[in-house]
Amino acid sequence: QVQLVESGGGLVQAGGSLRLSCAASGTIFDIAAMAWYRQAPGKQRDLVATITGGSSPSYSDSVKDRFIITRDSAKNTVYLQMNSLKPEDTAVYYCNAIVTITKGGLLFPFWGQGTQVIVSS
Repeated sequence: QVQLVESGGGLVQAGGSLRLSCAASGTIFDIAAMAWYRQAPGKQRDLVATITGGSSPSYSDSVKDRFIITRDSAKNTVYLQMNSLKPEDTAVYYCNAIVTITKGGLLFPFWGQGTQVIVSS
């Protein structure tokens, strides 16, 4: 029904930058919110940043002032600009979208397959 495809991960040195992208496609009436999560080895998946249609973006304390989430609603795409990267930012980053498939329909969460980010010290 809905597919999320992430791109932009890779290997970067500490202090560097990366930009992640996530494009949603399929049967979409509206996307209420899009977000980025990350999961480091052996740890739970944590929320990194969220963006909705009508409010300011929100960030976890660990990335605030370093990461910027933006959204292109016309393209159903969300971006995560990651600056001043640290080794502790190393994780698989997952895109999430809260979607309604039909007008007045229920909200459903969808996930991307994840993209690996490795920050070397």
